[in-house]
Amino acid sequence: MRVPLITTDFLDRASFAFGATTATIDEPDQPAKPVDTTTYAEMATRVRAWQAGFDALGIGEGERVAVVSHNSARMLELLHALPGSGRICVPVNFRLRPDEVKFIVEHSGASALFVDPELSLDDVTARHRFTLGEESESLLRFDVEPRPWSAPSEDATATINYTSGTTARPKGVQLTHRNIWLNAVTFAMHTRAWEGDVYMHVLPMFHCNGWGMPFGLAGLGVPQVVLRKVDGTEILRRVRDHGVTLMCGAPAVWNAVLDAAAEWDGEIPGRDRVRIVCAGAPPPSRTIQRVTEELGWEFLQIYGLTETAPLLTFNRAQPGPSGEEKAKKQSRAGAPALGAQLRISDTGEVLARSNVVMEGYWENPESTADAIEDGWFRTGDGGYFDDDGYLTISDRKKDVIITGGENVSSIEVEDCLFSHPAVAEVAVIGVPHEKWGETIKALVVTSAEVTEAELIKHCKERLAGYKAPTSIEFRDSIPRTATGKIQKFKLREPYWAGRDRGVN
Repeated sequence: MRVPLITTDFLDRASFAFGATTATIDEPDQPAKPVDTTTYAEMATRVRAWQAGFDALGIGEGERVAVVSHNSARMLELLHALPGSGRICVPVNFRLRPDEVKFIVEHSGASALFVDPELSLDDVTARHRFTLGEESESLLRFDVEPRPWSAPSEDATATINYTSGTTARPKGVQLTHRNIWLNAVTFAMHTRAWEGDVYMHVLPMFHCNGWGMPFGLAGLGVPQVVLRKVDGTEILRRVRDHGVTLMCGAPAVWNAVLDAAAEWDGEIPGRDRVRIVCAGAPPPSRTIQRVTEELGWEFLQIYGLTETAPLLTFNRAQPGPSGEEKAKKQSRAGAPALGAQLRISDTGEVLARSNVVMEGYWENPESTADAIEDGWFRTGDGGYFDDDGYLTISDRKKDVIITGGENVSSIEVEDCLFSHPAVAEVAVIGVPHEKWGETIKALVVTSAEVTEAELIKHCKERLAGYKAPTSIEFRDSIPRTATGKIQKFKLREPYWAGRDRGVN
């Protein structure tokens, strides 16, 4: 017997086995009226009402619906409602500039667009456009049952997640129901998720569908607390008030919590109870050691990409006394996750085979062919395996910088700087940063007088804020090979000297 693995399985089980259990506790401090705290039975009812509303709008199976929002209960519901009815959800990074969001909405061919009320996206349109909150609530139809998905298929595209890559334009990663289903189950297994957990959405839900946590944890009936904006003190408060046991996030999030803990009055909440999952970039081993010693929280490291749904490796601390050496081992990407096959190419690139690898890039067969070669996905990261089989990411072969958990295309930043009339030559690289993991540095050759502040301002006016350089270094020339190529790894070397790898 072969039954398709589709995302509805998770909420269906939750409403059946955990109908009376709290499902979502929405962010109370938001511009829209929060969704009332719901049980899983009530959440399933609301999801069906969303689907019936899409039926009434005439949005059919296979059509795309874009959602640009901070974390919210409504976004969580749409992650279930859209794929679960054969439609495709397009979660969009709310930190992007309006022109970038417009490109994604148009490139995906979205029939409908949902926008957080705090965002200024007046020029971004679709056939149907709703502001999340009172306006979007009018769409929900509780009086009729939605049309069932005519032919559920695990190979159907469930979401398209746009990611910054080595080009100026983002690429749409097509994740299938099978990708999402298997990632959700293996992620939950590796994090030891169970019915007694309480999860807090610290990680933005647009990041690869919250790394699959909205699905896997629903299947286990886990209450899900929604955090709209990262704040270290607020994270500690909600860990205390809601009994949170599990969270995911980038290194910068846990640095914010450590800073807040230094000012926290009383015992740190969640000691010996909370597990945190870190990805985006491995933090310094000192940060890991501080999390375990100062907060008393268990630190879990993973590695993956949007193109892999995302889980490829998992790293949990091995038994033994804590300390610097133990923390250093935890900063590695980890051992292959269940079902993931990894190897290192002749050029040192990490290659992956797994059921969580994407179907391809939306309407971009050339990039798909470049990324998946002979049945292996090219991660664009350089790495090596230790003697115990654990993967360490040592370099980034793609022109991508990861700062605060966000991917930034160095080529996009270079293009922006080139648009300034005083810039004759530029190379953008990632350099180590204690808080953000990496930060963006531009090496610039000028043809006219210009200041560092002017160039940074130029970028901030044209790019999302997190993509702008934090420093400019003026040079007389930028070294190139005999064929005219810039070797970024050589430009990065002085800034990463004394470290055992060239990424942070």
